[in-house]
Amino acid sequence: MELKKLFQMQRELDTHIEKKHGLENEDLFDRKVLALLVEIGELANETRSFKFWSVKPSSPKPVVLEEFVDGIHFILSLGIECGFDQESIAIQAQESARNVTEQFLYVYETISSFQKSKAIADYLSLFDSYLTLASLLGFTNNEIEKAYFAKNEVNYQRQQNNY
Repeated sequence: MELKKLFQMQRELDTHIEKKHGLENEDLFDRKVLALLVEIGELANETRSFKFWSVKPSSPKPVVLEEFVDGIHFILSLGIECGFDQESIAIQAQESARNVTEQFLYVYETISSFQKSKAIADYLSLFDSYLTLASLLGFTNNEIEKAYFAKNEVNYQRQQNNY
């Protein structure tokens, strides 16, 4: 995955949003963490992996993928907020003995650890855990990149339309 390109695109989007909304001097870290948690909840809801009481299937793959890349936007943004986009970040999905539900819970744990520490090691753990979730959901790096590019464009359009 072209993380350097994704970080660059996210930095440009963040700058655009912050200028448009007069947030250049705001500390947005906690709001971005909460946004990430909400987006992961929305992703879990689309996968329905935890809904043991229901027989309704997961949403179609493109819907789940779009929700997944919403999380990528905020993970990148958090890295930028902490100055990690300049680091040489090499991240890839790991093999996991967890099922999808367990991986969602682990992602939440890694977010909590990162929120408390703001450390690069915890950021990398968060990113790794999220990409491992992608693998469990059946997404390739190429699919994630393409979906990120498409959603990034949608996010710019939303800003132009006063979303």
